[in-house]
Amino acid sequence: MKRTFIGLLVSLCCLSTLTAQETANQNNLEDQFTDVIDKSNSYQDFKVIKKLKINQLKQSVLDSVAALEAEIDTLAAEIAQQKQEISSLNETLNATKADLAASREKEDGIHLFGMLLSKATYNTILWSVIGILLVLLGIFVMKFRNSNAITRDAKVKLAETEEEFETHRQRSLEREQQLRRKLQDELNKQKKV
Repeated sequence: MKRTFIGLLVSLCCLSTLTAQETANQNNLEDQFTDVIDKSNSYQDFKVIKKLKINQLKQSVLDSVAALEAEIDTLAAEIAQQKQEISSLNETLNATKADLAASREKEDGIHLFGMLLSKATYNTILWSVIGILLVLLGIFVMKFRNSNAITRDAKVKLAETEEEFETHRQRSLEREQQLRRKLQDELNKQKKV
């Protein structure tokens, strides 16, 4: 833990020193150019510059260029890494959107007879079937009531017919008995005579 902290502290110090040097080099370069031009000697239309000064200026420029190139390389690496992260995040986003669409379709749908139907279609089918069954039930109830009424009427008529038949049979029996008596009386009279 201490090593990590110390390493982090050293890295921050180096980074701040490099940033300060780059700023100093940029300001220093301008000052160095001015210093070289001001302190150089003139010969006709030419400036005579000391080799030491030009070499120092060259080294400063090369150091500044190297530092800027290193920064450019670092920034280019960061940009490439960020582009890779962005493309990875876009792929993840697209996969998540596809999963969300599939989940919504699954949530908004119901499997019926092996097909995925929307809830509205399922409700329409369900209520249509229930409606048809209720209509059929109503028709059967009406037919049952009509049949039941016809059966009751038939039973009443049958009972009335049976009663009439029983009454008619009784009368027929009574007549037959009267006829037999009369016949017997006649036979008895004939025997006596």
